[in-house]
Amino acid sequence: MMQPWMIIGGVTFLVSFGAFLIRPRDIKWEMKLDRPSWLVFEPAIPLIWTIVFVTGAASATIVWNAAPGAFTTWLLMAVYLLLEIVTVAYIPATLRSHSLAVGTTLGAIGVALGIVLAFFVWFISPWATLLLLPYLAWSPIGTLTTRQMIDLNPEAK
Repeated sequence: MMQPWMIIGGVTFLVSFGAFLIRPRDIKWEMKLDRPSWLVFEPAIPLIWTIVFVTGAASATIVWNAAPGAFTTWLLMAVYLLLEIVTVAYIPATLRSHSLAVGTTLGAIGVALGIVLAFFVWFISPWATLLLLPYLAWSPIGTLTTRQMIDLNPEAK
């Protein structure tokens, strides 16, 4: 029998493949962009996002196990999924549109969704909320970085 963590982990894994919906010409555009001077940890970003997605899936599993199949649980699972879709859409949407404003907007939506999700999850499991902290810490950094890149690359707005 499939365990909830297997299903949630599998969905998280499958949705993450959306980040690969990029074209080589879009990567060339992105590589030409100037970045903030403080962005020295860029090589670690894939590892950071892996941690964010794993802890998010763990949070969702805790929430599911608290009240499996309940209507509110399904609603929260939908918000977890929406949050992951918005987060994963950031890269392909920004690159395909050649617009850092698109990325900033998606990042801001993700930050807002993450805060709302954490608020409601707190009432079910403070531990599940703590597992959302990597997202709540990292997502604003990514959004701020993208916003600052608009100032460095006004043609990419």
